[in-house]
Amino acid sequence: MLFMPIVVLFYEENGLELRHVFILQAIYSVSIVALEIPSGYLADAWGRKYTLVLGSILGFFGFLTYSFSNGFTGFLIAEIILGIGQSLISGADSALLYDSLLETGKKDDYIKYEGRLVSLGNFAEAFAGILGGLLAALSLRYPYYAQTFVSAIAIPASIMLYEPQTHKILIKMSFNHIMQIVKYSLYGNKELMWNIIFSSVIGAATLTMAWFVQPYLKLVALPLSMFGIMWTLLNLTVGFSSMYAHKIEFYYKQKKTIIGIAILIPLGFIVLSSINAFWGISILFLFYIIRGIATPVLKDYINRLCDSDVRATVLSVRNFVIRIFFAIIGPLGGWYSDKYTLQDAILLSGFIFLVLAILTLMILIKNLKSEN
Repeated sequence: MLFMPIVVLFYEENGLELRHVFILQAIYSVSIVALEIPSGYLADAWGRKYTLVLGSILGFFGFLTYSFSNGFTGFLIAEIILGIGQSLISGADSALLYDSLLETGKKDDYIKYEGRLVSLGNFAEAFAGILGGLLAALSLRYPYYAQTFVSAIAIPASIMLYEPQTHKILIKMSFNHIMQIVKYSLYGNKELMWNIIFSSVIGAATLTMAWFVQPYLKLVALPLSMFGIMWTLLNLTVGFSSMYAHKIEFYYKQKKTIIGIAILIPLGFIVLSSINAFWGISILFLFYIIRGIATPVLKDYINRLCDSDVRATVLSVRNFVIRIFFAIIGPLGGWYSDKYTLQDAILLSGFIFLVLAILTLMILIKNLKSEN
């Protein structure tokens, strides 16, 4: 993610305002949503490895398109390509990990390994933040050139993956089967349904905050040369907290863990909105600590409640709902920021996510079957 420390600045350099940024990301989300559940089913029916390979190829072409685009239309095409590619990857990656652990008798360690995966990803993004910042000092377009090269590495990496034996028996594709899994995920199993919805609210909140970070750093007058370093430190924070997510969940158990996440994530928005000073960056670090804990923990709760043959589809249902929430709330925040102020937009987002998180939390707790 070499481009992330300067992506909003890159958009601004090419004539876009913050509402355009959120519109682009909403379109990216919609392009994911359009294929999210079918691609998850494709991963279950065709094979997780094959969908990851195809998704990696599309990721390469998406960044290649970005590298040579100069305005909204070109960026729009790139986002659609990237969205389709990401829809093929999301869900399939976690399903492949879980089934690999299931096959080797380590499924109870999923939170630990998912935490390591999130941690390593954020460490990689942290290093990329430094490199991307250095490249951006020469030109804001250079990180995209480098990102195209990096994304190409995912293609041979995905080809080298192994499909677990438990998934070698492929299932017959049918639209009715997809709808049966969706119905089961969002209606048939109440505990699974509310785990998915709660996890999606939190996922949408962390995604929204990620797009507020750079405008906030600009608001508090952080020098451009420090953007890459700050992005690096934030991702290192997620990385370290993800490493210890399984220990925190083991100590506090499910109920206390989800209550803490439901309160602290929206509270991060509300507190940040009231601070127009450099020290407000400390709130971002606290937010990213909770984000690092929430991601592997909430995925694990969903994995516990579904079978291997539908796992990628169920996880794709979660990602589908996340993108729906973001596609609605993100552009609203961007428009509100342009019309009023950035802090007003952050505050509005915080209250929206607080209401959604508390409502879904209350219903989820009522439907928990395990004693925690």
